[in-house]
Amino acid sequence: MKIPSFLAAAALALTLALPAHAYPDRPITIVVPFSAGAGTDLTARLLARTMEKHAGRSVVVVNRAGAGGEIGMASVANAAPDGYTLSILNTPNVLTIPIERRAQFSLSSFDVIANIVDDPGTLSVRGDSPLRGIQELVDAARKAPGTLTYGTAGVGSAGHISMLLLEQAAGIRLRHVPFKGTADVATALLGGHIDIATANLGEALGFSKGKQWRILGQMASSRSPMATDLPTFAEAGYPIESGSLRGLGAPRGTPPETLRALSALVDKAINDPDFRQAARGAEQNVRYLPRDDYALLLTGMQGQFEKLWAASPWNQ
Repeated sequence: MKIPSFLAAAALALTLALPAHAYPDRPITIVVPFSAGAGTDLTARLLARTMEKHAGRSVVVVNRAGAGGEIGMASVANAAPDGYTLSILNTPNVLTIPIERRAQFSLSSFDVIANIVDDPGTLSVRGDSPLRGIQELVDAARKAPGTLTYGTAGVGSAGHISMLLLEQAAGIRLRHVPFKGTADVATALLGGHIDIATANLGEALGFSKGKQWRILGQMASSRSPMATDLPTFAEAGYPIESGSLRGLGAPRGTPPETLRALSALVDKAINDPDFRQAARGAEQNVRYLPRDDYALLLTGMQGQFEKLWAASPWNQ
């Protein structure tokens, strides 16, 4: 039976008058591309809790570890671009994995939302080490190239990349000892099995509590509020900024109106006093960068890592 034209017109008008579903209208998932319990996982859970408060919807954190973060980030890169499946994006991994191998994602696979935390790299020694500062470490490495050992959480990890940058900047050569994680690095340093430990600042501060552990410096543009007495590498003459930025990304192609709503939600969460207080208590250094600023920073870092790879391929 043919529907009368006036009824069809009325139905169309009613459809156009209905408001679109406001984002979010169902639960959001944040994928952490690493195991539960580490710094990235904590960042995600603190953010999810505060996003829930402002969204009125549940925000679920799911850990999908493996392949240095590739499995988790690739799962989001290939998800439906609807704003309901997001990923924590870690540097250097989100940038270095596609440089070193044919990965299942690249930076262009994501619509970035915001940076949340900046956890700069650090170098630490045992409390009884004769090395008391960055320049002393550099001088020792120059006197005996390739003899000082440093531990990292693995080939291509943030610590490994940080040390390659220092070697390049200072013209030194050190000996890399990769481990499965920073907890193993800490155990090796305290046991006297390596000379230097690499760790992000939040981890190093935790490791140093009540132990024979000395942090030599932080790889940040300025001294972190969490460690105002700890000098930067730039203060020693080596302007290196490295470590782990932790931001949020959605699959490329997410609708602009969804991205705007998602960005507004994340802005509310990151600027919420409860989130800021919880982050400080967890030694998470908040560095909020909105979409455009975050994208610009990542693009600049990508160029830096491409140059580093050309000079010092980190998986060889």
